[in-house]
Amino acid sequence: MTPNGSAKPFRSGYVGLVGAPNVGKSTLLNQLLQEKISITAPKPQTTRNRIMGILTTEDFQVIFVDTPGIHRARDQFNKILVDTALSTLSEVDVIYFLVEAPDADREINSFILENLARVNTPVFLVINKIDLLPNKQALLPLMARFQSLHAFQAFIPISALTGDGVQTLLDETIGLLPEGPRYYPEDYLTDQPERFLVAELIREKVFHLLREEIPYAVAVVVDTFTEVPERNRIDIEATIHVEKDSQKAILIGKKGQMLKEIGKQARTDIEALLGSHVFLGLFVRVQKNWRKDMRMLSEFGYRSEG
Repeated sequence: MTPNGSAKPFRSGYVGLVGAPNVGKSTLLNQLLQEKISITAPKPQTTRNRIMGILTTEDFQVIFVDTPGIHRARDQFNKILVDTALSTLSEVDVIYFLVEAPDADREINSFILENLARVNTPVFLVINKIDLLPNKQALLPLMARFQSLHAFQAFIPISALTGDGVQTLLDETIGLLPEGPRYYPEDYLTDQPERFLVAELIREKVFHLLREEIPYAVAVVVDTFTEVPERNRIDIEATIHVEKDSQKAILIGKKGQMLKEIGKQARTDIEALLGSHVFLGLFVRVQKNWRKDMRMLSEFGYRSEG
């Protein structure tokens, strides 16, 4: 008997989402799941860890692996991000290589294609942000150009933001997945613990509210996560780590207003995620040059996958 309780074969497998920074991988993951488990922001390099999103139906289970944007890394912190993304290529059953329809000729895509050539995994060229194209005919020369660069399984134009084309992408993917068991319980949406998701939602608000370089110097650690059943509440305390005293001052804001707004917006999303009232206490701490300190990188959860 298959996991779906019928004679129809059950399919399950892993799909890796790779591409340059800010091409819409996290938005696509959230669209595929119809749930928000991966943070998004208008700034590149928002995603720092591999985040698995799990889509389960009666006939299949797909584990989508969202990865950090691939770029030319110059420091240890960014090398870890790129290693994390590239290591996914040889560990999945299908790869989505995302490019932006309005800007598909980014130099970093050549580097990504070099790495794709080293694996035998089927690769979909997922052309995202087609909603920004005034004329869809512009897709034809783009697809012809990429067709000469790699033997892609298929070319799928989509808008991760609106959902246009996403069902087609999913339908094309299912047939490539091997027959196999359900790896996760059917009610699982992600392999990440609640603490991780809470920290990510807090970090997302820093990205959205602060337009300076501060977001890249931010790491969020959930210090306490306590369920209070008698009050139907979860008490959470988290520390936002930055690298400089000046960053701490900006993040806190005048009379604490910026930190209060970060907490207010984060709490709304956290309550939706956890289905419970939340008390959220935020603290800011300076950890000088943490992105260059291997011990601190490891403590904050950034470890090379390569």
